[in-house]
Amino acid sequence: MSPILAAMARIQGMSTETWEKHTNPLSGWTRALILPLVSLVFFYRDVLGDATWVLFGALVIWTWVNPRAFPKPKTTDNWMSRAVMGERIWLNRGKVPVPQHYSRAIPVILGIAAAGLPLWGVGLWLQFFWPTMFGLSLCMLAKFWFLDRMVWLYDDMSHTHPIYREWLY
Repeated sequence: MSPILAAMARIQGMSTETWEKHTNPLSGWTRALILPLVSLVFFYRDVLGDATWVLFGALVIWTWVNPRAFPKPKTTDNWMSRAVMGERIWLNRGKVPVPQHYSRAIPVILGIAAAGLPLWGVGLWLQFFWPTMFGLSLCMLAKFWFLDRMVWLYDDMSHTHPIYREWLY
């Protein structure tokens, strides 16, 4: 599943400048809202009608714009900024290896998210509240668990690699 994350970063065109802007906690927190908002849009598609596709399109565009929408933060000494920096380290692990225990834990976390996706998708398709919420909850739990591991990864790697240490200000 990690190749999927790397492909997403490539599609997003994440340059050094974009990553620096994405460390703004507003970028991370507003991006975390995307899946719940997609859920609302599709769950209430009967009420929204044609606006469903307009709103969905706006969320897709926001997914790409988000890392670029906020200025570089005044400080990166906060949980969300460190999570984003950890994700950047994780995606760079082919060049700078990360401790082995992360390579064992992250696939488990991503597996939990993957387990939630079918429930979420079927729940949305059938407009059944509980499967949608349970699937979404699994996905979001996994997302925040992943982000928490990324904070740990950043903290671990910033002690051993001066380049990563410089990202914290």
